[in-house]
Amino acid sequence: MKTVNRLVNAVILAADTMPRDELLDTVLRLETLGYDTAWLTDMYGREIYVTAGWLLAKTSRIRIASGIAHIYGRDAIASIQAGRTLSELSGGRFVQGVGVSHPIAATMRGLEWENPVDKASSYLAAMRGETPLSVRAGADTVPLYLAAHGPKMLGVAARHADGANIYMQLPEYTADARAILGRDKVLNVVLPCCLTTDREVGLAAGRMALSIYLSLPAYQRHWAKQGFDESDWSGKGSDRLADAYVPWGDVETIATRMREYLGAGATSIVVSSLPTDRRNPESKWALLESFAPNRV
Repeated sequence: MKTVNRLVNAVILAADTMPRDELLDTVLRLETLGYDTAWLTDMYGREIYVTAGWLLAKTSRIRIASGIAHIYGRDAIASIQAGRTLSELSGGRFVQGVGVSHPIAATMRGLEWENPVDKASSYLAAMRGETPLSVRAGADTVPLYLAAHGPKMLGVAARHADGANIYMQLPEYTADARAILGRDKVLNVVLPCCLTTDREVGLAAGRMALSIYLSLPAYQRHWAKQGFDESDWSGKGSDRLADAYVPWGDVETIATRMREYLGAGATSIVVSSLPTDRRNPESKWALLESFAPNRV
């Protein structure tokens, strides 16, 4: 078997849905396994920057990343303050990921949904521009990544950020994203995976990962550009959609898929380990231990 313990250096967690003790135990375990970064999702539960600060205070080496913080949830100055504060107080272990999310992120806050590209461009320009905020030593070098799928949003990341995060995309699109970002930017591919050789379990895990995105027009448009149609995202999602976007299989099968993304231009794989048994959180750990950087 080829070496797999250097294919993945980061893990994304549904942090705001996890019980407090499970979340902390998970991040501490990832730190022990040698993972470089734990990314936290920003859904509708815990406040993401507060959660990041708590985890940074409880750990010693692993970096904590916002993945991603909705820009409708706070203005650019608030985001700058959060990033700089977390970076300063943790000794540079905070990574900031931001994104426009979807219209519901604005409407639930009573805000008007704006053109996503224009919104992201002005927001990131403000974050990277001159501000009246005082900057302490070590607090002004926060890595900044934009969640970006389409070519225009990737262009925003190329101009105003250190790189981009892409999700639910194919290796072929990763190559296109790299071409738009340029050679010097970071391209993180967020990849849900399930370590199982049982096809039904693998497809079920894939549909679970896809479920919250199936009705979102932004994802439907991208999938359509990549050869899928309404029959693939209607209902619970098709087998071919789950197979395409959610790698499953044994370690080498998943590793082969990861290498395709890295070969297409990804800088980093940010893995989301899907449990083989939703009632048993421990079932996600076989994959994380198999790809752990500290694995011998």
